[in-house]
Amino acid sequence: MDKKIFDEFKKLDTPCVSDAMDRLGIPGGLLGIEPVAKGTGKVICGPAFTVKYIPVGQVKGNVGDFLDDVPEGYVVVIDNAGRKHCTVWGDIMSTYAQMKGVEGTLIDGVCRDVKVVHELDYPIYTKGCYMCTGKDRVQIESVNQPVSICDIQVCQDDLIMCDDNGAMCIPAARAEEVLKVAKEIEAKEQGILKALAAGSTLGEARKASGYHHLQTREE
Repeated sequence: MDKKIFDEFKKLDTPCVSDAMDRLGIPGGLLGIEPVAKGTGKVICGPAFTVKYIPVGQVKGNVGDFLDDVPEGYVVVIDNAGRKHCTVWGDIMSTYAQMKGVEGTLIDGVCRDVKVVHELDYPIYTKGCYMCTGKDRVQIESVNQPVSICDIQVCQDDLIMCDDNGAMCIPAARAEEVLKVAKEIEAKEQGILKALAAGSTLGEARKASGYHHLQTREE
């Protein structure tokens, strides 16, 4: 996919894109995923590199070597089934990911070594932080196969967008359609703000823009 589309999404925010996806009837919000470093104003968007973890068996597998294969600009998306008793991402992986130009990391689970995350200003979105390692607790089952993140399917190369509001998945096949609608919604919301600055009431400005139906699902 053309890199320009990711740059265009970064000019928006997840609430605007979420409204566009509501109108198009596409589920995509990843409930419970939040930025480790809050209030930065940072927006990330990139194609998904998916990883799925399962509990270890009698023969224990590895936990993090997949990072060698993540291309620049991708978002690492880890399905750890929401586990909070063990982490699958720490300081070495954050450091290496930033060195490789990885866009960010999203985990349905937890991470650790947040001091380094803050020092690096590396974007990570998770369900929290916990110190216990995933080694000898979980292992990789698959890479770049469909995963479940907060009950939303994420496939390789789907768009992942995250900001201070949370995280979402935009199906690759519908990304351009979502972007077009999101830009339309953003323009109308900016129009409301301009109308207010010019002396309009909120009710008048919203009515003129069709605000109450901007996200209404199309039939």
